[in-house]
Amino acid sequence: MLLPIYQVDAFSDRPFAGNPAAVCPLTEWLPAATMQAIAAENNLAETAFFVPKPDGEFEIRWFTPAVEVELCGHATLASAHVLYRHLGFTGAEIVFHSKSGPLRVSQAEAGMLTLDFPARPPHPITAHPDGLLDGLRATPLQLLAGPDLVCVFATEAEVRALHPDMAHLIKVEYRAVIATAPGSDGADFVSRFFGPRVGVPEDPVTGSAHTTLVPYWAERLGKLHLHARQVSARSGDLWCELRGERVLMSGHAVTYLKGEITV
Repeated sequence: MLLPIYQVDAFSDRPFAGNPAAVCPLTEWLPAATMQAIAAENNLAETAFFVPKPDGEFEIRWFTPAVEVELCGHATLASAHVLYRHLGFTGAEIVFHSKSGPLRVSQAEAGMLTLDFPARPPHPITAHPDGLLDGLRATPLQLLAGPDLVCVFATEAEVRALHPDMAHLIKVEYRAVIATAPGSDGADFVSRFFGPRVGVPEDPVTGSAHTTLVPYWAERLGKLHLHARQVSARSGDLWCELRGERVLMSGHAVTYLKGEITV
């Protein structure tokens, strides 16, 4: 069986930056084991699969090289890019049905796409989970718990300087560990995302993390519109808005390759 595949650099306006995702449009679902094997073979942070519904909407699933996840931002942005740029979708918005509920993507200004995701505000905690300090090799000012563990630092320089020990960080019993701090050069805040427990030691640009980061920084900074920058080696920018119980995230996407895979 031949399947189409695209690789898209999400949250970037140029190739070789942002977060690469593989996208496999399907006409019907493959077995989960097959999709997991494809994701492992791709060896990217995420591979997205989507299937059309009779009503013109879509179902979507995401796989890291190791596990299926319940929410992924950059691979959803990449999937919308494929639909709009390569598969002739012309609607005002794309609706993806996922394990995290309906996710909407629309075309924004300057060629960007906007994700509409559920907000997942974090709450403060005081205890350092096992493996955290040895894993980060640094001590954050504050800890916040959501789907991921958020570690707040004083400066962007501290976040950029982190060199985590993944053998320890994998012991932290959260999906992932996010490091964040106030930003500079036009960014309101910066972050990095470490997910060894889901097979992604460091994710370049993580949309799902911002469903937790945006509520925190919106409250801390007293503003609803935020420019976020993920300061991984590839780096990427997101233009975000907290809108009630939803987080809007806008970014660019560019196609790196398209082809076929044999299954």
